[in-house]
Amino acid sequence: MVKIRLARRGRKKLAMFDVVVADARSPRDGKFIEKIGTYNPQTVPASIELQDERAFHWLMNGAQPSDTIRAVLSYRGIMFKKHLQIGVNKGALTQEQADVKLAEWVKAKQAKIQAKIDSVTKSKTDKAKARKDAESKVREARAEAIRKKAEVAAATPAVEEAPAAEPQA
Repeated sequence: MVKIRLARRGRKKLAMFDVVVADARSPRDGKFIEKIGTYNPQTVPASIELQDERAFHWLMNGAQPSDTIRAVLSYRGIMFKKHLQIGVNKGALTQEQADVKLAEWVKAKQAKIQAKIDSVTKSKTDKAKARKDAESKVREARAEAIRKKAEVAAATPAVEEAPAAEPQA
């Protein structure tokens, strides 16, 4: 049986994965038939580079995806494309109808992904701005404390000098 699965690479605690088509009996990082992409879960959102046509080809020829790869393929729309293609093969709909449905789905998905990227970027800039504001408040408070300390230090010697000058006179 042929499986589409992940093969780990990358250093300790910084894993990246290759998406490979391999015999089910071969080890996780061992021999594979074809590398069809990469998956990096460390980024937000996870970066997926995949040869969609090759993944679709292997799915249609009976390759079984692992659970993680099934989720990745669903995210990319390849599982939906397979579902539509099976409907076309059975005569439930035409190829043109299937292409239109897939294009609409992809457009909606891209908008959703872009919204996620925008929200992550906005939250990062908001956090950076809040951190900068907090740092500037602390800096201003320190500057004010130093200024007050300097005023007290400047006023104290003047007070000491004045009483010392009276007894001499």
